[in-house]
Amino acid sequence: MKKFVLAAAGSLLFVTAASAADMAPRYTKAPVVAPVYNWGGLYLGINGGGGSAHTCWDIFNDSGFPIVPSVPEGCHNATGATVGGQIGYRWQAANWVFGLEAQGNWADFRGSNASQYAVFGTTSLLNDVTKVDAFGLFTGQVGYAFNNVLLYAKGGAAVVHDKYSLTVTPAGAAALAPFFAVVAGQTGAVGSETRWGGTVGAGIEFGFAPGWSVAVEYDHLFMGSRDVTTNTIAPFAAPPSTHRIGQDIDIGTVRVNYTFGGPVVAKY
Repeated sequence: MKKFVLAAAGSLLFVTAASAADMAPRYTKAPVVAPVYNWGGLYLGINGGGGSAHTCWDIFNDSGFPIVPSVPEGCHNATGATVGGQIGYRWQAANWVFGLEAQGNWADFRGSNASQYAVFGTTSLLNDVTKVDAFGLFTGQVGYAFNNVLLYAKGGAAVVHDKYSLTVTPAGAAALAPFFAVVAGQTGAVGSETRWGGTVGAGIEFGFAPGWSVAVEYDHLFMGSRDVTTNTIAPFAAPPSTHRIGQDIDIGTVRVNYTFGGPVVAKY
């Protein structure tokens, strides 16, 4: 009987110990934390690249004499480099990114064509010359983020400062020699304007370090047509002439931005 009681007690102790082992707390490995790039916040940046302004001239008033209908003078592409900066603010909701941005750039887009307007029975007396020396963009943005890669589109207002001039061609120097002491390449008239238009663009931006990102962007500026007066300068003495000048601009830039306020958050 004693042996039976001892055996039963041993069995009970074994079962209790096994149950206690099953009830012991079990520990699992902590979940992996995946970093997610946050595009929200204030950012500042610089940009540089190149552009081309497609410009067409028509003349409808020559030295005070109306020209009806206006006469096409020709078109040219004013090309060159640009550098500038931008400031903006972005909001992020899940993968969607929204923003506002202001951009200002110095530019050196230059181009010309021999004017097809006939004066004194001779064409190509003058070159129509365009220079874009500055532009600004004021845009809204919408984008979609794949972690540290952002695809975005933008649109809004554009402002451009243009300078125009008429320079004497070799044929013009020969034709005008009886009237003026001029040489080929000499400037005969100048004008300038600041014009407003619209812009659309798109880009792709990569976050490569906390707060830092680099982007490649393309913008098209719709600048429309404006009436521009060119004033003659010495040795010419004719009254001003008026031209209708149409312009569209294509710009490609590389941009580097720094975003303030902690660009990386954790996602479990």
